[in-house]
Amino acid sequence: MKSTNVKKQAFQVARDLRAQKKQHQSMVLWFVGLSGSGKSTVSDALEAFLFEKHIDTYTLDGDNIRMGLNKDLGFTVEERSENIRRIAEVGKLFADAGTVVLTAFITPMHQDRQRAKAILGEDYVEIYVNCPLEVCEARDVKGLYARARKGEIPNFTGITAPFEVPKNPDIEIKTNEQSVDECVVQIWNTIKNRLTSTL
Repeated sequence: MKSTNVKKQAFQVARDLRAQKKQHQSMVLWFVGLSGSGKSTVSDALEAFLFEKHIDTYTLDGDNIRMGLNKDLGFTVEERSENIRRIAEVGKLFADAGTVVLTAFITPMHQDRQRAKAILGEDYVEIYVNCPLEVCEARDVKGLYARARKGEIPNFTGITAPFEVPKNPDIEIKTNEQSVDECVVQIWNTIKNRLTSTL
């Protein structure tokens, strides 16, 4: 049921004031890619890098979110879509609070990425973690691909569910060719000017 009789509340401490206090702009760095592509690994390394530069950050990770906020959701097409919508809304709140948000979600469908972008607007920075399926499957960090191949996990992206490759990501990293540190530097070089703009 859609909420009614609601009105956006304005507050004295606005986003621009938070940016001035923290000395950086906020944004949502949305890591997209197959399971095992390195989304969480690169995101974690980037957050540590940003933290050392005194940038206020927070990571929204797929597994962690599904243990709490989205533990009522499964993996049907509709539930995956709702999962992404909720994360985008949470990311929007964090960005308004002046935080650089890092999200690590497979986000396999173009329409869901577009909806996240519509919710987040200019805050949305799409980072495609490009890694071939065979490499992701060889890594199989969580043993999920092996289980999916046995039919134990239905609707598994890349095996029994589709992954639509991003057409125009803001940043593309290739974790089968680049080291984690190289990926971090590439992302930093792309976002650093935006982080300090209009302060």
